[in-house]
Amino acid sequence: MPVPALPRLGLGCAPLGNLYRTVTDEEAEAAVAAAFDTGATYFDTAPHYGLGRSEERLGRALAGRDRGSYVLSTKVGRRLRDLAPGEEPDGQGFVDNPRRARVWDFTADGIRATLDGSLERLGVDAVDIVYLHDVEDHLDAIRGGGFAALAALRDEGVVKAIGFGMNVSGVLARLVDEFDVDVVLCAGRWTLLERTALDDLLPVCERRGTRVVAGGVYNSGLLADPSPGAHYDYAAAPPEVLRRAQELARVCAEFGVPLRAAALAFPFGHPSVVAAVVGAAGEAEVRDNAAMAATPVPDEMWHALVARGLLDEDVPLPLTATTGE
Repeated sequence: MPVPALPRLGLGCAPLGNLYRTVTDEEAEAAVAAAFDTGATYFDTAPHYGLGRSEERLGRALAGRDRGSYVLSTKVGRRLRDLAPGEEPDGQGFVDNPRRARVWDFTADGIRATLDGSLERLGVDAVDIVYLHDVEDHLDAIRGGGFAALAALRDEGVVKAIGFGMNVSGVLARLVDEFDVDVVLCAGRWTLLERTALDDLLPVCERRGTRVVAGGVYNSGLLADPSPGAHYDYAAAPPEVLRRAQELARVCAEFGVPLRAAALAFPFGHPSVVAAVVGAAGEAEVRDNAAMAATPVPDEMWHALVARGLLDEDVPLPLTATTGE
């Protein structure tokens, strides 16, 4: 079954699960509606996001829309269960959570049950892509049957494409090399500030023909607003990283380009990258992301970033001009 074509910009739906702060149902619905308005019609979610709340909200927002008008991905590996009496939810960064718990489960029955739960919350008969989620500490389980269980769902036509989603690009590279993977979601490792994936994952994907979805292009927010106190890789940005982000912003400004626009354009310099998913907690953020994605970035700016040592010389650049090479 062919991998579905993905729009260049997608909506990361972790914020719809109340990541770090509460989002209202109305804000979540408006975010999804704005994604349709702006053409960002790839939606990525997971049971992990708000213990199912993201999937539930996304499902309500998608209700009544033509199933062929969007691409939908979710994830397996964490099965949800109801809380036992006296047990409290472990938010893991999400707030105002449903009374559920996560259970790591890579058995064939567990993966099918996890996907069935997602389909129920999403209100759809099928999703297009299923990723094994954050499996870097569970490789024995993946090799012992977890990937085979997901591949069986692809073989049966239950899902169109399968892969892995995580922010550890070296592990992703090994998994792409080892398994028949259609697409991977790599978060935060191929950005203006982080080239790790270029050194391990991206060459393997190019050789194997595996598509790459870039996540975390703002590196937890630092590349969206490089102000003191900004987050980088889920923690406070170290001073030297903050300074580099601010210098990136200054060079971009010389060419009239917002740093956010450069951050969104940068991953597409590599030919294996087919889409970027960006989280948004409401309509304004979705529309801003779309505007940034549509902002022209002159080739001269990329060359200036290399010349000033802010990008390495071997980094593939998303140039628009034909070089003749």
